[in-house]
This record gives sequence, C-alpha cells and structure tokens, in this order.
Amino acid sequence: MHVALFPFSEYLWFYGGFTALVLLLLAIDLGLFHREAHVVKFREAALWCVAWAAMAAVFCLGLYQYCGWKFSADPRLSAIPGWEPGKMARQVMLEFLTGYIVELSLSVDNVFVFVLVFRYFRIPSQYQHRVLFYGILGALVFRGIFIALGAALIQYRWVTIIFGLFLIFTGLKLAFSRDEKVEPEKNAVIRAFRKTFPVTPTLHGQDFWVKIGHVPHATPLMITVLFLEMTDIMFAIDSVPAIFAITREPLVVFTSNVFAILGLRSMYFLLAEAVDKFFLLKYGLALVLVFVGLKMTWLNELYGGKFPIGVSLTIIVLVIGASIGLSLLLKHLRPAERGAAAP
Repeated sequence: MHVALFPFSEYLWFYGGFTALVLLLLAIDLGLFHREAHVVKFREAALWCVAWAAMAAVFCLGLYQYCGWKFSADPRLSAIPGWEPGKMARQVMLEFLTGYIVELSLSVDNVFVFVLVFRYFRIPSQYQHRVLFYGILGALVFRGIFIALGAALIQYRWVTIIFGLFLIFTGLKLAFSRDEKVEPEKNAVIRAFRKTFPVTPTLHGQDFWVKIGHVPHATPLMITVLFLEMTDIMFAIDSVPAIFAITREPLVVFTSNVFAILGLRSMYFLLAEAVDKFFLLKYGLALVLVFVGLKMTWLNELYGGKFPIGVSLTIIVLVIGASIGLSLLLKHLRPAERGAAAP
C-alpha cells in the first residue's frame, strides 16, 4: 500500500509558497529582463538555460535535505517496517531528477511545434519571448489541473494500467508518425474564438488586444498564444502520466513539471535553429514513453511495486543521449528541413 510522503493537507503551505516563488521569478523575468521586446540571441538563451537548470538543481538538493530531516522526525513514517529515512530521501531526490529530465526531454518536441507555430503566424523573433511567456504561464495552470486529476486517479490500479497502455501506444505512434503539421484553422477553439472576437490581420507591436473604433480586436499574437495553449494541453496528456510512472507523489510531479516548463522558453531559443538536426530524437522519446508505460503496467509489479529509480534514470538518460548523439553522427542521413504551412 502506498503511503503518501507529502499529504496535500499538510503541505498546502508549500504549494502556496512554491507557486508564489514561481510567479515572482516570472514577474522578474518579464518585468526586468524582458520588459522591452528584443531578439533573444544564442548566448542569452544559453545563460537562461543554465540559470533555470541551476535553480532546479538547488531545489533538488534542498528537497533532499528537507526529506532527510522530515522523514527522520515524522513518527507516522517511522512506524513503517524497514523504514530508512536517508534511503527514502535519496529516492525522492532521484524521482524529482528523473521526472525533470523526462519532462525536459519531452519538451524538445514542443520546441519543434513552437517553431512551426511562429513560422505559420509569421511572428517576428523579438515578440516570440512575450508569446511564450504567456503561453507557458497558462501551461502552468493547466499542468496543475492535470496533476491534481492524475493524483486522484492514480490511486486505482486499473487507472495506472490505462495510463501505462496509453503511454506505450503514444510511444509507438510517435515512432511511426510522419512529420507534424500545424493547422490552426482546424482547431475548434481557434475557430470559436474567431467567431466570437474580431481579429486584426496584422500585428500591432507586442499588443495582444487593440481597440479599433472602440471595438476590442485580438491580434495575431493572441491567436498564437491561444494555439500554443491548446498544443500544450495535448502534450500534457502524454507528459503528466509519464511522470506519474516515475513517482506517485504529486508534490514531486508538480515541482519537476514546473521547473521543466520554466526552462522551456530558453530551450526554444537555444534549439530553434538546430531542432531539425536532432532527427532521431523522436525515436528516443518514443522509447522513453514505451519504457515508462511498461513501468506502470508491468515492471513496477515485477519488482515488488517499485522499479529501481536509479535504473530508470540511467535508462532514460542513455536513451535520450544516444538519440541525440546518433543524430549528430549520422547527420548525412538527416532528411531535408521541414517547413511550415502558409497562413
């Protein structure tokens, strides 16, 4: 039987404080470092990638230290036969790290979609950070909702099996799928939005809304943000169950998801021009999805309820690393660069 290490009722203070910290970081990001629209160059993107990864690493170490203290002092946990606080603290740290790497790896697929979306709507480079900022702000809200639902459902074994089978199916589908296409005109939400609000045919600087004849009009930036939100919801359907295959602790799932999403904008600007070079990465991501699906449906039970997290982390890192390395080594096999649909 699973014992919750971080009961939600006891950690409301943490969720509130962590959310406030994230909002503060985002406010500093947009209000101080990106107040004026500008093109994010490779060097700036690389520095931000390192900064977000460093914050995730500091949090991971802090979580480990906190768990070591809390698990030793909690009589509820001490009563569990064979309980070892230090071992469980390391387990939680590795679960956070594995979840973070899984989410960050799956986010690379988001980067290619972002490239296609910005090409489709012809969004200039200097406005892309602002669009991604609000798109990712919305993504954090939707991820929180998905994680809350997942935490409630994952308690049932049959739900775990369904999630696992879905991940296996998604992995196989990804491996054999053709190139993705961006088709906003077929999205029901975009069509409904266009019927409800008038949309300007051209950009108005970095504004999402403008008044024309006292009537509010959405700009193409607003449509782009909305479409990115819809695509992120589709990605969340894959990524949230994938992290629940790593850990059943909502606190670990939530924090690892958030840190990965926070670094997604910088990853986009770092990889946008090179994403086509990693043409074998989708097969690595497919293998990871199949692996975590097998963990949920079979491997965890085979290993007495929990497949070793250290082995999981090693497998995931090796698969992703190999797919990236082989993409670069076998660059002569890379297909021609993929374009985007015209608006």
